[in-house]
Amino acid sequence: MSDHQPVTLVILGASGDLTHRLLLPGLGTLLRARPALDVTLVGAAFDDLDDATWRERVREALAEGGCRTEHAERMASETRYEHLDVTDGAAMKAFLADIDEAGRPIVLYFALPPAISQKACEVLSTLELPEGLRVAIEKPFGSSLESAKAFNQLLRSVVPEERIFRVDHYLGKATVVNLLGIRFGNRIFEPVWNANNIERVEIIADEGLALEGRAGYYDKAGALKDMIQSHLLLVMAIFAMEEPANIDAVELRDLMMHTLRATRLWSGEGEVPSRRARYAAGTIDGREVPDYTAEPGVDPARQTETLAQLTVEICNARWAGVPFRLRSGKALGDGFRGIVVKFKPVAHLPGGFHNEAPPNVMVIGISPESIALSITTNAEGDRWDLEQTTLSTELSESPIRPYGEILDGILSGDPLLSVRGDVAEECWRILTPVFEAWSSGEVPLDEYTAGSYGPTSWN
Repeated sequence: MSDHQPVTLVILGASGDLTHRLLLPGLGTLLRARPALDVTLVGAAFDDLDDATWRERVREALAEGGCRTEHAERMASETRYEHLDVTDGAAMKAFLADIDEAGRPIVLYFALPPAISQKACEVLSTLELPEGLRVAIEKPFGSSLESAKAFNQLLRSVVPEERIFRVDHYLGKATVVNLLGIRFGNRIFEPVWNANNIERVEIIADEGLALEGRAGYYDKAGALKDMIQSHLLLVMAIFAMEEPANIDAVELRDLMMHTLRATRLWSGEGEVPSRRARYAAGTIDGREVPDYTAEPGVDPARQTETLAQLTVEICNARWAGVPFRLRSGKALGDGFRGIVVKFKPVAHLPGGFHNEAPPNVMVIGISPESIALSITTNAEGDRWDLEQTTLSTELSESPIRPYGEILDGILSGDPLLSVRGDVAEECWRILTPVFEAWSSGEVPLDEYTAGSYGPTSWN
């Protein structure tokens, strides 16, 4: 549980969907768990919105997150909304001066499109800023390795790295954080968490949903940038990193960085380094889904993929030779999200059994949160037959939503669950050969039916 001083949270882009759907409800769950938290909330955006409308939005969203009624009412009555052009230097200077009069630490949370956030940071870099100002910024952090480096340089001209909070909400998911407890809190797992015992790892974030009106963003990004570049590579880094002495922002992120620096596209046999595909018309839960290229706002010429699959290797002693497959897409089957760990077969099975022992498989569900481990046992019928028995449990759901967990760190000044600049750059470095291969046409754009599990030609 983090220690908090009174703080002012300024949401730039407060009128947008991210604020209402995720940020404020997430804050509501945090306030329910941390009732003593002292946060002054200020909303700002280019849209004209009166204080009464903003206050009602705050009240509803905090309540939706489970915040106590009296706390939500108090925050709603004390908050205010400012009409603001974040790219106007004079307007930003006056706005920050007004906010700074309260004498509290200030967090500027950019709930804005990346291009506007970058312009706003260019403006901030020219201003004298309140002491101790923190900046929180949503992914994507750039659009390539070069742009990520340039953006990081710009951010560090605004505030020091330790006061930059790059937000990737996957790091706030209970199961992702739970990886640390599963790995390092259990003697039975850590000794076998290596290439000697594990054959392959799959980290999957499939969605049953199709485009759902997000063409404006998604058609320019695609599955590779939207999910694998940030979310899944970070999950992989936590899954595969070395054991930390302490769970703190320096050590955890150093070890994630070490893992990512050792990561390359798969170069061995038996695996395709990258694949891409796009959904065609189909049916999901009885609902007709049009071809992706027929979705409103989609430009077919962009060749945007709705399913991306990447196989990488981590070139160190712990993981040498183990393929890590990262996959994410839309309009897919059951929408499985989780980590599948396939262990190697036993080195020797004593003679006398009628069949082979199937390899152990561990499945760590990200949504819903669960863990299952298949083990080999003697069959119920013929005692010399072997069968799989699955030990499984649902993991307790965190009372704080992912955005609440992320806000907890931002408001307390602890960057443990934020993405460090060099980590963001390393994720782009890993994917650069994939972008090059795709843009040159080396990797075909396959097709799958909406509601299926992907192209039939894929494994």
